[in-house]
Amino acid sequence: MIISKNVFLKVILLLTLITLLAPKTYGSSSDEEKYKYLDLFGQVFDRVRSSYVEEVTDQELIEKAIDGMLSGLDPHSGFMNEEVFQEMQMDTEGKFGGLGIEITMEEGFVKVIAPIEDTPAYDAGVLAGDYIIQIDETPVFGLTLNEAVELMRGKKGEPIVITISRANTEPFEIEIIRDYIKIRSVKSEVHNNIGYLRITSFNEQTESGLLKAIKKIEQENKIKGYVLDVRSNPGGLLTQAVKVTDIFLERGEIVSTRGRDKKDIRRYRAKKSDRTNGKPLVVIIDSGSASASEIVAGALQDHKRAIIIGTQSFGKGSVQTIIPFQVSNTDNLTGIRLTTARYYTPSGESIQGKGIVPDIIIEQGEFESFNYKRFSESDLKDSLDKNNEEDVEIEDNELSEFEKRLEVDYQLRRAFDLVQGVSLFNETQE
Repeated sequence: MIISKNVFLKVILLLTLITLLAPKTYGSSSDEEKYKYLDLFGQVFDRVRSSYVEEVTDQELIEKAIDGMLSGLDPHSGFMNEEVFQEMQMDTEGKFGGLGIEITMEEGFVKVIAPIEDTPAYDAGVLAGDYIIQIDETPVFGLTLNEAVELMRGKKGEPIVITISRANTEPFEIEIIRDYIKIRSVKSEVHNNIGYLRITSFNEQTESGLLKAIKKIEQENKIKGYVLDVRSNPGGLLTQAVKVTDIFLERGEIVSTRGRDKKDIRRYRAKKSDRTNGKPLVVIIDSGSASASEIVAGALQDHKRAIIIGTQSFGKGSVQTIIPFQVSNTDNLTGIRLTTARYYTPSGESIQGKGIVPDIIIEQGEFESFNYKRFSESDLKDSLDKNNEEDVEIEDNELSEFEKRLEVDYQLRRAFDLVQGVSLFNETQE
């Protein structure tokens, strides 16, 4: 994708000719204004190319110019060179290399939307809302998002040290070992006849993975209800968000997207029956739940199909379209990520910058399990005999990994309690 000097001169000549011919060929003042600024771009490009303190290739300058144009519009638009474009395609297939975090740019620093579960960043303790202020020895302030991403890339097994700024703490360093990441987007468990469905991202395998999980749970258990966990889920494919929501709905609108023109409105509706047969459903969200996660939570909330608990979500209500471009006379594919629409919940609400507000706000907080001796009537002095029954020694069963998690995950524990309560209430109404 290297641009030769001859090609560059041809571009400048073409811009100059267009500028000279524009008033004659194009009648509108907007066209004339446009080509004046294209000519200005050519002049600036030539001056930077010849006078910048260090030599910069034409490819670098043009890529930076394109990226600057896009990233200046909003934090989610940007340019993808050939390498980034290829990695983006692997992202949506569920396998890619890196740290395992979804990021954006905010106030000059890299902000973590969410770490992806079971990735190096997640295991190292990176949290949603963290700011990355330094990557190895390089300060992040002043870098573009693409430049920061490039610094964080590397070969599998190579270490990287990122400096984190987190609320109410002093900045600190975290060392992470880069790895190739295979995303298992759906995980499932069963506890007390309640199905637990965890979605870590929305990639091409999410709908099929969720259907398989529900089918297996229903075949092996008498299920009272479900907990759907999309905490720290940064989103992914819009189509998958629609398909996942459709699994829990009988009918109705799931989401609408609205672009620049009124004709660009597109509505997505539920087409299939509820695969959980209307069983009680609780959805857990937090500040790391973004984009596709918010589409699911917003639709289920508006249709009163689920109770949403947790904390307010991230608030990314925009749709990005990936547009590929082929570099002339090569097979190299690059692309741009362009914000083309906003999405709206079934009630017509845009969550851009606002997020989904849970029906019941439950902070994660500190949840500790204390070991203490429990006392009862039989422990009191001179208490009556227990009908001469022999004391039976009760063995303490070892907790499973999921039960151990319930001991410390306050939001998850409350979600299970809520499903249990709704299920019992429904039984009394039958």
